[in-house]
Amino acid sequence: MRQNFDVKGGPQIGRQNLPKLRAEMAKQGLSGFYVPHEDEFQNEYLPDANERLAWISGFTGSYGSAMVLAETAVLFIDGRYTIQAADQTDHDLFERVAVPDPGPFGWLAAQNLTGAIIGYDPALMTPNDVATFTAAATKAGARVKSVTENPIDLAWSERPDQPQAPVHPHAIEHAGTSSHDKRQQIAQALRADKADAAIITAPASIAWLFNIRGGDVACSPLPLARAVIRSDGSAELFLDPAKETDGLRAHLGNEVTLTPYTDLEPRLRELKGQTISLDPGLASAWFFQTLEDAGATILPQMDPVQLPKACKNAAELQGSAAAHRRDGAAITRFLHWLDTDAQSGKITEIDAAMKLESFRNELPGLQDLSFETISGAGPNGALPHYRVNSASNRLLERGSLYLVDSGGQYPDGTTDITRTVPIGTPSADMIRHYTLVLKGHIALDRVRFPEGTTGTHLDILARHALWQAGLDYDHGTGHGVGVYLGVHEGPQRIAKPWNAIPLAPGMIVSNEPGFYKEGAYGIRIENLQYVTPPEPIEGGERDMLGFECLTFAPLARGLIDTGLLSSEERDWVDDYHQRVMAEIGDLVDGEVKDWLNAACAAL
Repeated sequence: MRQNFDVKGGPQIGRQNLPKLRAEMAKQGLSGFYVPHEDEFQNEYLPDANERLAWISGFTGSYGSAMVLAETAVLFIDGRYTIQAADQTDHDLFERVAVPDPGPFGWLAAQNLTGAIIGYDPALMTPNDVATFTAAATKAGARVKSVTENPIDLAWSERPDQPQAPVHPHAIEHAGTSSHDKRQQIAQALRADKADAAIITAPASIAWLFNIRGGDVACSPLPLARAVIRSDGSAELFLDPAKETDGLRAHLGNEVTLTPYTDLEPRLRELKGQTISLDPGLASAWFFQTLEDAGATILPQMDPVQLPKACKNAAELQGSAAAHRRDGAAITRFLHWLDTDAQSGKITEIDAAMKLESFRNELPGLQDLSFETISGAGPNGALPHYRVNSASNRLLERGSLYLVDSGGQYPDGTTDITRTVPIGTPSADMIRHYTLVLKGHIALDRVRFPEGTTGTHLDILARHALWQAGLDYDHGTGHGVGVYLGVHEGPQRIAKPWNAIPLAPGMIVSNEPGFYKEGAYGIRIENLQYVTPPEPIEGGERDMLGFECLTFAPLARGLIDTGLLSSEERDWVDDYHQRVMAEIGDLVDGEVKDWLNAACAAL
């Protein structure tokens, strides 16, 4: 079993640990302390040893932060986690405030904290965040203090050990490009920017650059490591020796030096007089402080690996397509099961999650899930990032909707798919809302767009039909996805907030509009798709990029109101289902294939 359903977090954790933090704060002369969710590696999903926000509050979501003062504590969460945070934190200990408005720094700026000293850990915050934090504290009449020892770490007496998962070479047949060639590409960019070297701090960037994979982060094959790449293409990889496996040094070659992770700081201090590229949006303030103290000149710019990693090569796209076909067969078997056995009304959310996992476990090459399955029945489906546990487990009751968001990690690709299905007979509102979401999904799949277009420009397409009905959803429409890497990656994104990175050929993004009726049901339809090169349009004057779908599994016919679809939208549904049959049909048989034929019949 790759996932468990134990109850995590809860108000009792904050009651137990918040006083311990405040005691350590007092010892360090701090009036307050800022606690981000992110760890030293700016990860979204954390090893247990780095779940500091959960330890002080009981809140286990993958996004949030807290401001702890001597008499007050505030938890900052976005719309995905409003209900979860209310359930997991003690209302007498934690006030809950929305992100992004006002967010932690907007809230801080509005306080009267004259003379207060607010601490922060520079290893957990980027310099961009530190600058905003400092300005907010100044406006509140307080000053900030960088701590050398995190008071949470000092108070956490039974903290788990840091992960030491083995690091293995990633096969060239899946990577498509050798580490040597990748490093030469990055080195060329460094020379163009007159930089002597770049510090690579993001685990996903390191995994891609050196063609290695690890297992330090749940559901993501990431090694927690750092690297320095020089302008001649040589590099130094800082890794805990316990993670080294046979053949790793030979794979890295003579141009890469493997160095114990504990030697990172002294090696950084040897960069005196050199110009070093460092990403102020990914690297922590600790790196900037250390390099400045060493006398290096910092060139603040985006991690040079980010864009090359995001723009997948032919081998990565072919591998992703193959992984999605296999995964689509497992999803199709699961959807057949949902449409037959699970219609009884006696199946639970955990039963369903385990059934889906069992279908994936039969697939060749499955390494892990790409995240814990979101298995939401009825009102639980209205929580976009719901995680079922033994206490919240609901039946898939007749007359309800069931939302399932899941994915797998394979050596050739990472999958992420959401489907919403009726259990029993759906209501007219369920059908209408599903169809409005589907219209947005279709619009974002079909769009053609010029070079220079960002995800922000396209986000409205997925929301338009909902907006015209007075509806919306409180999450982004699309995130980047890696190839046997993180299921969430940047720098591209499709969402309301501004994203300055133009969509470029080879980028994989999700297409996942939704609608959530609190206390009743949730709807989301998610496929992955990649950006295709610019091509001419008949009668047009400019070549346009587009999207190619990677995900193939049938939609819920019983939730589609064809009267709300245009003829072009109906054609899209029929064409998509023909593609599903072509991609998946030969991978299933018997009753499942008969069901698939019916599910994919023309509207």
